[in-house]
Amino acid sequence: MVDVGEKDESNRRAIAEGFIRMSAATLEQISLRETKKGDVLSVAQLAGIMAAKKTADLVPLCHPLSLTHVSVQLECRPESSAVYCQATAETKDRTGVEMEALNAVQVALLTVYDMCKSADRGMVIEKVQLVEKSGGRSGLWQREPD
Repeated sequence: MVDVGEKDESNRRAIAEGFIRMSAATLEQISLRETKKGDVLSVAQLAGIMAAKKTADLVPLCHPLSLTHVSVQLECRPESSAVYCQATAETKDRTGVEMEALNAVQVALLTVYDMCKSADRGMVIEKVQLVEKSGGRSGLWQREPD
């Protein structure tokens, strides 16, 4: 692991996002809460939060952090036949929380896949990316809009 012992603690925040594209019928089942496994978006939200907390256990050489806040939001996007996920992770520590935010999005979207795979095996997780990070020596970074 990289030695971060000499770094100053600072408020750090990261926002990540991603999509899972699926058939219109599957998306409708999710939005109406009519899937066989229950309320997909609520379960995926909880899975994403849990994933952020377990990031250091899953990603080699990732520092364990004391998270001060994690939020995961999911919404159905009928115009693109997808579920959109955005995760925010925050800490006051010596290293950033980008991995925690990205892990939260990935696991939330994997949970959507798992809960809906019996209805639609052709779902595609795509465009998982860091949107913004702040804190530390490098300060604010924001992704340029597409």
